[in-house]
Amino acid sequence: YFLLSNLSFADICFASTTIPKMLVNIQTQSKVITYAGCLSQIFFFIVFGCLDNLLLTVMAYDRFVAICHPLHYTVIMNPRLCGLLALGSWCISVMGSLLETLTVLRLSFCTNREIPHFFCDLPEVLKLSCSNTLVNNIVVYFTTSLLAMIPFNGIIFSYYQIVSSILRISSAGGKYKAFSTCGSHLLVVSLFYGTGLGVYLSSAATSSSRTSLVASVMYTVVTPMLNPLIYTLRN
Repeated sequence: YFLLSNLSFADICFASTTIPKMLVNIQTQSKVITYAGCLSQIFFFIVFGCLDNLLLTVMAYDRFVAICHPLHYTVIMNPRLCGLLALGSWCISVMGSLLETLTVLRLSFCTNREIPHFFCDLPEVLKLSCSNTLVNNIVVYFTTSLLAMIPFNGIIFSYYQIVSSILRISSAGGKYKAFSTCGSHLLVVSLFYGTGLGVYLSSAATSSSRTSLVASVMYTVVTPMLNPLIYTLRN
């Protein structure tokens, strides 16, 4: 529940980074955002998106310990370790976001540029720069690879161990009980990575901004909204 509360807080902040501004734009029919506001939106969007990712990885480890080492669970996943894992997730997210956001400050932009999106998405903002964005692209690819692929591989490894442990259980009831403890988490992980992958595949496969926008709405609005519902219904 400590990890769930952190995930819920991250989801609320993640959605609050983009949705209020989008609703104001719709209400006022004004789609203007200041340079400082755009940078702030980029920073917080990356922070809470990365935090979601890292917390899901920590929760995968939690499920791994619960299923593969049930008798040692309370000893291993003690409050101190949970606090350190959550704090580490916050620190890594902030540092990763600072690295990507601060490199934008070196770029120059012409006035009154239009971003074909409903929020300041970093790749779209970089396309509008009048400067050379090679360094920025390298930083983005490096940071994304580090903060996305390592946690994703951690989740895959945890579930490989979990499935291996479940298959060794002889009774069908025991298998169902063991798998049901991680069913909610598995669904949330599938939604998070599935919609995130959909955003980048759709933007790479087609030049249509509408397709990319629909995928982004799924990623930034629908997934954070569904996470609490999934865990609440499971409980």
